[in-house]
Amino acid sequence: MIVTERFTLDENFKKRLRQKSVDFGFKGFGEAVYYRTYSRKRADGSQERWADTVIRVVEGILSIRKQHYLDQGLAWSDTGWRPFAQAMAESCFSMHWLPPGRGLWIMGTDYIYERGSAALYNCGAVDTSDLVCAADWGMDMLMSGVGIGFNTAWRGEAFIPDKSAPKTYVIEDSKEGWVKSVRLILESYCKNGPFYRYDYSKIRPAGSPIRGFGGTASGPEPLMHLHERLEKILDDYCHKKIDVTRCTVDVFNAIGVCVVAGNVRRSAEIALGYADDETFLHLKDYERFPDRKDIGWISNNSVVLRKHEDFEKLPDLAPLIRKNGEPGILNLVNVQKYGRFGKEIPDRAWLTNPCGEIALESYELCNLSEIFPTRCPTSDAYDKAVEYATFYAVTVSLLPTHRSETNAVVARNRRTGVSISGIADWIESIGVARVTRILRDSYKRVRRINEKLAKESGIPVSLKVTAIKPSGTISLLAGVSPGMHYPVSRYAIRRLRSGNSSKLTRFLIDAGVPHSADIYSENTTIFEFPVKYDNPRSQSDVSAWEQFALLAMLQREWSDNMVSCTIGFDKKREGGQIEHMLAMFAPVIKSASMLPREKGVYEQMPIEPITKKEYEKRVEKMPKIEWSHFAGSDGAGEGFCSILACNV
Repeated sequence: MIVTERFTLDENFKKRLRQKSVDFGFKGFGEAVYYRTYSRKRADGSQERWADTVIRVVEGILSIRKQHYLDQGLAWSDTGWRPFAQAMAESCFSMHWLPPGRGLWIMGTDYIYERGSAALYNCGAVDTSDLVCAADWGMDMLMSGVGIGFNTAWRGEAFIPDKSAPKTYVIEDSKEGWVKSVRLILESYCKNGPFYRYDYSKIRPAGSPIRGFGGTASGPEPLMHLHERLEKILDDYCHKKIDVTRCTVDVFNAIGVCVVAGNVRRSAEIALGYADDETFLHLKDYERFPDRKDIGWISNNSVVLRKHEDFEKLPDLAPLIRKNGEPGILNLVNVQKYGRFGKEIPDRAWLTNPCGEIALESYELCNLSEIFPTRCPTSDAYDKAVEYATFYAVTVSLLPTHRSETNAVVARNRRTGVSISGIADWIESIGVARVTRILRDSYKRVRRINEKLAKESGIPVSLKVTAIKPSGTISLLAGVSPGMHYPVSRYAIRRLRSGNSSKLTRFLIDAGVPHSADIYSENTTIFEFPVKYDNPRSQSDVSAWEQFALLAMLQREWSDNMVSCTIGFDKKREGGQIEHMLAMFAPVIKSASMLPREKGVYEQMPIEPITKKEYEKRVEKMPKIEWSHFAGSDGAGEGFCSILACNV
């Protein structure tokens, strides 16, 4: 489906929205993140302001629904939908709810209207039984900005191809060209295909603009490195230097590193293995596997608990988790039986997305949205935010992707992930008992709205509808704690990385924002912003046991998908209790990861705790930033696609 029927908001309403002031989080830092990450360059060379982005998002999501209704012969009236759309835009403008980062970046663009919905999705997963097809799909989705999960199901049938007379493949300067080149390599080893060498001459040079999706090109170098890596990985496997688990994970990790290095998409991966796979359990041990250090960091690794007997192996995982936090766990028994815990919703999913909030079938995608209760001034505003977030997430599934195998499973499950952020702030504000009751009632509201929209648009009701996502940069815009997590510190320095060639960098330097050269990248400048969280407790005040209890409550009351969480623990005080924590909580949750709290501080951390006195001192010295001057210029033009690989 190509979106040709566009919905537009009333011009007078758009004018009023553009005149409103916006309350970004953290006294300027949230606004800096917005302009660096989500503000697109407009046709006149200026940058979108917040109202422009909100208008683009709301007109885009209503255009998708309008096109679907007209294609299905359903009644549609622009006039009838405008009051809803205007209220939705006002709620989004005030950050009572927000689409995911992908939605802020690309919803309502010609790219989505012409190429389908893949770039709007957060989450994807693929089974590797057919390594060639899985890698083809995985790289395609990663280059569309989708985080992917993959397992170690490949059986390992591969042979050294005849390299004596290679064919030449001229790589087209497109996402499809890059993906096809990788598929050809894998086919030569796994499907007896011809062996190729590559001509990179058509790939645009580094720094060239990428029209449509946005951002700048990396040049051919990352793809060249990927081809070299894949050939070595597959040669090593065929010569029995590495086993099938190593080969499978290495192929996907190498692809992920290429996409990150390509500087045009964010890459996020999770590898799923089993507790009896010794190789899998030690993939992050770079003393054992030193050659994985350059690619192993790209994925989280989690163990799948497939049957009740697997839970008996949890004690064997505790020492590994105590060391560096991996592997995480995926309780497939609960995933396939339950929605919210105790409420049965049979589910065929056997994979997960990288952050562990959505269980998925192979080739399936899931779109998210997010509610910020502490930004909502009234209970009615909160209820409306629940409605708009639900509307956004389910509407994305009306627009097909460019992959038929994905469209088939998305159309069947219509899985969405309406999420909540600032939960820790919310709990400290009104108490856990009240939050629990509101979540229970809100879940029912999401279900009712989802069912109403499904009936109205002639699609199946969504299999599952809610999740808790980690909420990286989106929570920074709103100025709340991310997902279910407590803030690292109530007072902190937040560092924002920006490329030296960016006009945003020059603007912030001229504005007098404290900055320094990035010691890890010669092409990056780091800016420092003082931030304060409206929460009296930080991560150091919350035990691992309490975090697990909060995870279990959210799984029980809100999330019928999963809850993304990283349980922080004190190695000395709590490290010896990990086995007991897993024994008590693994049976009643679906997914979890753990991470030791490190006392050491390295230079230029993304977030650095400071005292209240230091915070006040920095606030006093912080210059007032006139963002209107930046937005009115020809702007940074970096956006979502070229910076999310960097730490905030």
